[in-house]
Amino acid sequence: MAQPDVWNDPQKSKTLQQQRARLQSDVDASNQLSSMLEEAQTFLELAREGEEVQEDLRTAVDQLAERAETTELRAMLSGEHDQSDAILEVHPGAGGTESQDWASMLMRMYSRWAEREGFKLETLDYQAGEEAGIKSVTMAVRGANAYGYLRVERGVHRLVRISPFDAQARRHTSFASVDVIPEIDDDVEVVIDDKDLRIDTYRSSGAGGQHVNVTDSAVRITHLPTNTVVSCQNERSQHRNKEVAMKLLMAKLAELARIEAEEKMAQEVGEKKKIEWGSQIRSYVLAPYRMVKDHRTAHEVGDADRVLDGDLQGFIRAALTQQGDRREGSGTS
Repeated sequence: MAQPDVWNDPQKSKTLQQQRARLQSDVDASNQLSSMLEEAQTFLELAREGEEVQEDLRTAVDQLAERAETTELRAMLSGEHDQSDAILEVHPGAGGTESQDWASMLMRMYSRWAEREGFKLETLDYQAGEEAGIKSVTMAVRGANAYGYLRVERGVHRLVRISPFDAQARRHTSFASVDVIPEIDDDVEVVIDDKDLRIDTYRSSGAGGQHVNVTDSAVRITHLPTNTVVSCQNERSQHRNKEVAMKLLMAKLAELARIEAEEKMAQEVGEKKKIEWGSQIRSYVLAPYRMVKDHRTAHEVGDADRVLDGDLQGFIRAALTQQGDRREGSGTS
């Protein structure tokens, strides 16, 4: 950073500043962990000398354990885009109102998780269901490591419950898909030909009446070669909505290219990986018993309400740990 020629290249200087910020954050976390360890050791020594500090010792140890777990979790986020902001989408499966209501429950769950973890949340596009729930939602989750945490949530989520929409109170199974992509930097170049785009405008209809506009300011863009569709209605002007939608489209196309490259590599080493509707990752059972279970890691929690209120760190940690173990087992870094 001290070399003058670095500042002559805006992209290089920006990248170095981001790397420096991440390294400084890691150093600060390590120093904080060391301080908390010293504090716990001090209380332990005082307790051995007969001082009445058991409560302080217990608190210090609990805080140390929580901080150590958070630091360990951050260390698992070593992917190319793990430090990036995330774009999270929720779409209901077949089943009409049932699955649309389930999709809205997932939207709330991730909103609560973001609030718990100190992330900034912005709803970019919201399509309300006809009777209840949502047809789709697109949210930006911004903050350090947002994508690194949320990428393990990508997949199909299954709900089993007594339907509040069934007059006979029968048990129903609903599905909704969650997609997560990194929000790419403005300087990442993705070539898009204008002739490959179909751009539609429509009237905004935000959740609960918010951002409702009497003009056709909302924008939907379809990338015809890949049939990739993005939309934005959060901004007040059509021009700004188009800018945000184009950024979403570039992020999606970049993610598609990454997935295609990974699948090609997997085929070359004899391992076929698929991302498809049937790749169910987690079940949320509210009847006849209450439990949330992740089918990839076997991690489960009996308090389903707590999970639906945003307590996802146990599931995220288990999935990241499993991925780390697989990388170590395959000899990759």
